[in-house]
Amino acid sequence: MQTHLAPEFQGTPDGQAAEAILRKCVHCGFCTATCPTYQLLGDELDGPRGRIYLIKQVLEGAPVTRATQQHLDRCLTCRNCETTCPSGVQYGQLVDIGRRVVDERVPRPRGERSVRWLLKEGLTSPLFAPAMKLGQALRPLVPAALKDKVPAKAPPSAHRWPTRTHPRKVLMLLGCVQPAMMPNVNAATARVLDAAGIQTLVADGAGCCGAIREHLGDHAGGLADMRRNIDAWWPLVEGLTSQGRVEAIVMNASGCGVTVKDYGRALAGDPAYAEKARRVSALTKDLSELLPELLPALKRRLPKSVAGDFVFHPPCTLQHGQQLRGGVEAALRELGFGVRLAASDAHLCCGSAGTYSVLQPQLSKQLRERKLQALAPQGGEQILSANIGCIQHLQSGTAVPVRHWVEAIDDALA
Repeated sequence: MQTHLAPEFQGTPDGQAAEAILRKCVHCGFCTATCPTYQLLGDELDGPRGRIYLIKQVLEGAPVTRATQQHLDRCLTCRNCETTCPSGVQYGQLVDIGRRVVDERVPRPRGERSVRWLLKEGLTSPLFAPAMKLGQALRPLVPAALKDKVPAKAPPSAHRWPTRTHPRKVLMLLGCVQPAMMPNVNAATARVLDAAGIQTLVADGAGCCGAIREHLGDHAGGLADMRRNIDAWWPLVEGLTSQGRVEAIVMNASGCGVTVKDYGRALAGDPAYAEKARRVSALTKDLSELLPELLPALKRRLPKSVAGDFVFHPPCTLQHGQQLRGGVEAALRELGFGVRLAASDAHLCCGSAGTYSVLQPQLSKQLRERKLQALAPQGGEQILSANIGCIQHLQSGTAVPVRHWVEAIDDALA
């Protein structure tokens, strides 16, 4: 697809990146078949191909409207279209550029601005944890829409962290909301790695991976989050502390994983951080990528017969963003767990998509119900997933327990 950038975009990093991405697009339309919002709305402008044309027109100098902004807002950034695309179009990067340009030119209504500010500042704030505790204490009294976002209080065992040391060490990002909402995911990760002879370290200065601010239009804030994390991790990456050098930076939230693996590209133009960012991205692994080498040690610790029957929902950030498919289910089966995927639509988004469930509640709930309907015929005792957003979003629509897959392994090891 040829494009002729307007003068104000020529030679800019965003303009050059967008032009290179657009050049790959051949307008085939394969992407529309796997786009969740196109399936729901049936509007070409609410599918990848239509949004690509909207972004192209904006970059070529066409007038920008509120309607353009809304069509881009409705995109989940699930990146299913990237998995489908035969030309390798990096749609996720392109839509981020398009949103930045449109938001600079189309002022949002005050209500929208307030909600988006509260999300990017509130979810990443130290005050989020006490606010979540208050919400959990008052959970029976809060409105249903808010209750959907507040999980039940975790038991004290959720904070039990292993105390053994091991020669093999990894860093883990705790995440911005996971320690308050689902602390057992991090603790279970550390316990499972401990059982396999790997010690989990945490850098106190690390925080949000940058995805929240980036996807809410605060590009500078997202980059600042990335730099802060690199600074916090660097002493352990280089082995400059008494704890030694880590062999990997582990992500148990696939949304964080897809972002941190992209630090190298995001900071490529920053002379002070480009090389560090590249090394951090190269060291970053989703927890599922460690599973194959953990299997022998875990098999020795697990009972011969593992209880539990599960259905697995692979998050978009895992199967499309990181292009990791099948590894979790295969490893769990090798460990003796009964686990299945949905018979249909396993590739489709559940509607969580970070802050999407707050900003686009109607579409989000429609996608959640479709996902739960697809998972239900499998009859699992629990639904397993790999990202906190998906887990909480699905749990708000079903009585079937929804958990992280690492918690199932942790339970079996106990």
